[in-house]
Amino acid sequence: MVIDNWVSAVPLPMGPLELPQLETEEATIWQLLESVCDPEIPVLSLREIGVLRAVKAAPNGWQLWITPTYNGCPAMSQMKADLLTAMQQAGKQAEVFTCLAPAWSSDWITVTAKEKLRAYGIAPPHSNAAPIAIGHIRWAGKMSRVQVACPQCGSLDTTETSQFGSTACKAMYRCLACAEPFDYFKPY
Repeated sequence: MVIDNWVSAVPLPMGPLELPQLETEEATIWQLLESVCDPEIPVLSLREIGVLRAVKAAPNGWQLWITPTYNGCPAMSQMKADLLTAMQQAGKQAEVFTCLAPAWSSDWITVTAKEKLRAYGIAPPHSNAAPIAIGHIRWAGKMSRVQVACPQCGSLDTTETSQFGSTACKAMYRCLACAEPFDYFKPY
């Protein structure tokens, strides 16, 4: 069911998506869209962060399928506009659909993207599929179950200072070794 280009559920691929290696028109579109970055994390393409889920040929152009990192993400309208602009500049017709199911997972972020996050100063999310390390991390006098390494110095001696960082999908941490604050991209 489509309501204003919002789709309740559609079969989309699960997990991180790599760029197609075949020389097809679809692969060309994926490569073109690789220049469209997350407006809140400009070092990551929408594919790398797992928001751009599918590119499909349609009778009147291309269908681009995106899934928000969380319901209500304020950057979704900018992502749609950026995708449409990239397609228009390439002379391609496109329509962007937002799909809410399956729900986005931080496991959809590529390995390369996690390294880019770290280099950008954001601690990447832990995998939802992997067991979570039990640590001694302090937050408001309580024990936390997640050890988050500082992206600046690598220390695990960090503390969560706020459940929300620069965006709602990130938490704010501080390194107790180097005293630097940093965002941690929350796992979902």
